[in-house]
Amino acid sequence: MKYMGSKARFAKDLLPILLKDRKQGQAYVEPFAGGMNMIDKVDGLRIANDQHEELMAMWHALIYEHWDPPKSVSETEYKAIKYHQDDYPKHLVGYVGFNSFGGKWFAGYRRDKEGKRDYWSEHYRNITKQVPKLKGVELSCKSYLELEIPANSIVYCDPPYASTTKYKDDFDHEQFWQWCREKSKDGQTVFISEYAAPNDFKCIWEKGAKTTFSWHAENLSPKESIERLFVYKQ
Repeated sequence: MKYMGSKARFAKDLLPILLKDRKQGQAYVEPFAGGMNMIDKVDGLRIANDQHEELMAMWHALIYEHWDPPKSVSETEYKAIKYHQDDYPKHLVGYVGFNSFGGKWFAGYRRDKEGKRDYWSEHYRNITKQVPKLKGVELSCKSYLELEIPANSIVYCDPPYASTTKYKDDFDHEQFWQWCREKSKDGQTVFISEYAAPNDFKCIWEKGAKTTFSWHAENLSPKESIERLFVYKQ
């Protein structure tokens, strides 16, 4: 699924690191699962959480209710759903809302480019191809602070990045890093994707890449960023 800030293009680099020492039966947990573009490539016990209600309603409908989403949505229908969300099922709102510019929530209708690219067909194919890979995943919709994580889990966090303004909701980054410290001390193996981290976290991987939302960044050059993976030094 095309999703704002997705790590799909880095999965082949990140997953061997995240899963290197995974033990049999050990849970893999994503508190910010979003477009499921990492967890769909992991097997075994998986827990996917995200606080976005419509997004998780969409995933639940697709995975467990065998919902077949619409193959196309007109601009009129898109606007009707955008401005009257309470009048439509949450799973449909989630499906329509994220097929917008940059995979950002209702960021604008994506028109076909003179018959050269059908965005709705792409959206449909991408998601329906992804669904079988998510069979059996445990879905959760709550704040990461309220998420119950099995003991000794592998926890991969891809939170809203501090150096961008692409998320509408405020996110307390200091509180998040403290949560990562506490979970690490509790025996969880916590990995965090970010551009930068507090001094008591160390970078174990990095890779330069172009970013589709870099024009929102406060501290980055317009077209380039360095994706990094951090762990607590302890």
